[in-house]
Amino acid sequence: MVAELFRFDAATIERITPTLSNLSWVGWTGQTWAVVGPTGSGKTTLLEALAGKHRVTHGTRTIPNADRIRYVGFREDSRLFSPANFYYQQRFEFNEPDDCPTAREFLTSGFDGSPDDVIEQFHLAELLDLKLLKLSNGQQRRLRIARGLLKRPTLLLLDDPFSGLDTATHAELNGHLNRLAKGGLTIVLTCRANAVPEWVSHRLDLGVSASKPIPEVPFTQPPAIGPGRSIPIIELTNVTVRHGGQAILQDVNWRVNRGERWAILGPNGSGKTTLLSLLCGDHPQAFGNDVRLFGHRRGTGETIWEVKKRIGLVSPEMHQYFPRMLTAREAVASGFCDRFAPEKLTAEQAQSVDELLRYFQLATSAQKRWWQLSTGTQRSLLVLRAIVKRPELLILDEPFQGMDALTIRRIQDWLARELSVDQTLLVVVHDVGELPAGITHTLRLQNGRVEDHSETI
Repeated sequence: MVAELFRFDAATIERITPTLSNLSWVGWTGQTWAVVGPTGSGKTTLLEALAGKHRVTHGTRTIPNADRIRYVGFREDSRLFSPANFYYQQRFEFNEPDDCPTAREFLTSGFDGSPDDVIEQFHLAELLDLKLLKLSNGQQRRLRIARGLLKRPTLLLLDDPFSGLDTATHAELNGHLNRLAKGGLTIVLTCRANAVPEWVSHRLDLGVSASKPIPEVPFTQPPAIGPGRSIPIIELTNVTVRHGGQAILQDVNWRVNRGERWAILGPNGSGKTTLLSLLCGDHPQAFGNDVRLFGHRRGTGETIWEVKKRIGLVSPEMHQYFPRMLTAREAVASGFCDRFAPEKLTAEQAQSVDELLRYFQLATSAQKRWWQLSTGTQRSLLVLRAIVKRPELLILDEPFQGMDALTIRRIQDWLARELSVDQTLLVVVHDVGELPAGITHTLRLQNGRVEDHSETI
């Protein structure tokens, strides 16, 4: 029998930024919904309101069986695990914090039955004994979705569930959700407007604007690299990283010269994040390997801050651990000091921050707190944080998660026009269509090994 699962009547949902107003929406059993819209339009806010996380200040919200709703969001923040209790570099250290649950503990907490079905469906067996802190962004997403399904919901809310997943895992999850939907489970998910799964029966568009077309960005030829082409920025020789007896990286040899543009590809768990952590000074095993950055071997006297001041980085893991109380402007400005904290700026630095905020149409959010902003806006600010100091080495690890097509094109356009011939770029993506113009080389990882590296021009 068809039943009403939720209803909003002329509702205003207050979350500081964004506020949704005059929303009328009804969901019934057996339906599947995709909520789409530009960055900052309120997609996550709406799902959180369905889960009871935000107040309805005008109008009404009716949810007959609120206890049967399960919400799976980008950031796990619960009594079981909260990034606020840890720091970013901790996930790479040898010692494992006692107050961090294992994947098995997180999955089965509050559940009395057998989790074997979801463990098999989401390929979680090899992750179960790892601390949640040690899992990659994609692995954590799979685990959280599996946990949500164990609770036998009548309404499953998924905030951007495919973001950060490699092609194979994306296809597997899509097929699994398709089967659940056909079995009668009501699913509401957020996603990009051009990536709505074929099994979705209904679509809700938020913040649609015909006045902001996606700009045409001409392809920019790779920059002409002058005498610096032969100067190495990165040199890895037979690099191996192990954790708990397992090889995360094995016999990696890689050289990157000044001014090159690299795409780093590979499935979830292939070692991409670990590789980048060696370069950024975050992984302690850099000192036991032959890792050379900017002509110097790690462990020969330079501090972590001397390394970081030459690098700009954005990553999904950084997003999870970023402090919630900084303003948007402070978040971008923290790129100059390489810490997650505000610091007094010079006049020139302040001008650079404000120019970027204006260019990316984020100036109106400058004084808003991090927790008041949408996930897509937060990710945009992290990209600005990475580029603001014009670093010698720019590392963009899955930079476009949570962003709409217009925002992605605007960032790609900036990279094509503004990166100098002496700046080196590394970009990690799962969708090669997101790569900015001008990529010169490709590195592919598989099970911790270099499967292939080659010039792509």
